Amino acid sequence: MVHILKCAVAAALMAMAMALPCAAQQPSIFLADPTIFTDKGQYYLYGTSSSRGFLVYTSKDLKTWQAPADTSRRLALQRGEAFGNGGFWAPQIFKHKGAYYMAYTADEQIAIAKASHPAGPFKQDKPFALSGSGKQIDPFVFFDPNGKVYLYHVKLQQGNRIFVSEMRPDLSDVIPGTEKECIASTEGWENTVNAEWPVAEGPTVLLHKKTYYLIYSSNDFRNKDYAVGYATSSSPTGPWKKYPGNPVINRQLVGHNGSGHGDVLYDKSGKMRYVLHTHRTADRVSPRATAIIDIRFRPGTDGVDVLEADAQSFRWLESKD
Repeated sequence: MVHILKCAVAAALMAMAMALPCAAQQPSIFLADPTIFTDKGQYYLYGTSSSRGFLVYTSKDLKTWQAPADTSRRLALQRGEAFGNGGFWAPQIFKHKGAYYMAYTADEQIAIAKASHPAGPFKQDKPFALSGSGKQIDPFVFFDPNGKVYLYHVKLQQGNRIFVSEMRPDLSDVIPGTEKECIASTEGWENTVNAEWPVAEGPTVLLHKKTYYLIYSSNDFRNKDYAVGYATSSSPTGPWKKYPGNPVINRQLVGHNGSGHGDVLYDKSGKMRYVLHTHRTADRVSPRATAIIDIRFRPGTDGVDVLEADAQSFRWLESKD
């Protein structure tokens, strides 16, 4: 009987061990507001991480990441080489006319720095922030097929609200008088604690079948209900219609608090994914952990495709270091 019990216990433990890999995985990269840029078969990961600038990690497979071996190159953008003394938040990387650019927040203003390589160093010859009134954060530069360039960003006025401005073709600044509000948090899921300062932030914009999708996050990032929704429009400047099934990514879907503020990427096979952050643990917000989840379009009933996330694909990004 003892032998039978030992065998039964061993079998049960083995079964548990086989079922645990996903559940037992722990985060090992802690970048908030993350973004992943793909270039020449390599993935580059950046995010809010340091008061000195922006760390960068690289990967060949989107699974295992590593920082540059040369510690002097671990910051893709370093304080003192571009605008900003602190508050380095929410970078976006893009390539334009053979050069690489980083749009980012510093000192609650927006700046754009330039580099010859996606790992940096991103610099400005003369440090400056883009024009605009008040505090501005969370930039996303979008190149529209109509030939215009748009800067989606967040203004801190009566809450965090998402705006869009047209940019000059040379990306040197926004065009005065083109600013327009896109999104404010007005729905229940967007302000679960009825805060006096409602939050809508972290915009990403993409064009799919002639429809513009503005993906954003709502609630304060410290709120466990920080989550992701989207709105659609037939124009890059709106008006925007929020998806009635929002949020499309939240703690109920992924099983972790504070899931939001990321960016869309396409992997080498063309699969669409969303990189995001979550709270460090169930009872601790910071440092926020970096994860990834598959997203996809499916046909909608009104002719506009629905954007949805695959809960089973959620996983943390892992570091070799």
